[in-house]
Amino acid sequence: MRILLSNDDGYFAPGLELLAKTLSRVAEVTVVAPERDQSGASNSLTLDRPLSLRKSHNGFYYVNGTPTDCVHLAVTGMLEKLPDMVISGINDGANMGDDTIYSGTVAAATEGFLLGIPSLAVSLVSKSGANHATAAQVTAEIVERFAKHSYAQPLLLNVNVPDVAYAELKGFEVTRLGRRHKAEPVVKTHNPRGETVYWVGAAGDVQDAGEGTDFHAVLQHKVSITPLQIDLTQFSQLESLKHWLESL
Repeated sequence: MRILLSNDDGYFAPGLELLAKTLSRVAEVTVVAPERDQSGASNSLTLDRPLSLRKSHNGFYYVNGTPTDCVHLAVTGMLEKLPDMVISGINDGANMGDDTIYSGTVAAATEGFLLGIPSLAVSLVSKSGANHATAAQVTAEIVERFAKHSYAQPLLLNVNVPDVAYAELKGFEVTRLGRRHKAEPVVKTHNPRGETVYWVGAAGDVQDAGEGTDFHAVLQHKVSITPLQIDLTQFSQLESLKHWLESL
């Protein structure tokens, strides 16, 4: 089995290194990751300049671009054979609810999915990164299940792993995305030159975290697995919008 591994934290991230090492026991792994931290890059592609592909001392490839750039470049121009799966992670921090819209981790997996490859985005729900090994083991188990029993439909999974020891996990749960309140306002401050600058505010508090959501599952020490889709069409508004336009 061939796996293309990427992330949004950069090729030097400890979660990426551990995941590559773990997955190499069950698959042939190629790592193509951003040159630097690209958290929050979402699905952006670099179109205003050429991209460079370089190889690090540890065998990882890195690109001076976004997570989406990395997967797109690898699949459409670098690899001689298509990977059987694209995996993005291990991200330091949750990618649940509304966070998935902005996430570079999810974006890398999404690009693989758009290119016709089953894809996973894997995040450890903590900034401390104390239990990368748990997330790596969970990912390996999903990969092994996929290798034995391939899924019949196109697959894009958002996986969030509680930051606990593997023995403390309470199982796996298939979930839907929860919701947050709107983000906090930007923080206005001044740089050393006296110029006004703005920091993007913190994410909003959890609003929809009931049973069945990714937030709820992780709080119960369960691995949250959410199937994602790309079609943003609001189907429930198609007919009403037609009538609204006809009335103009």
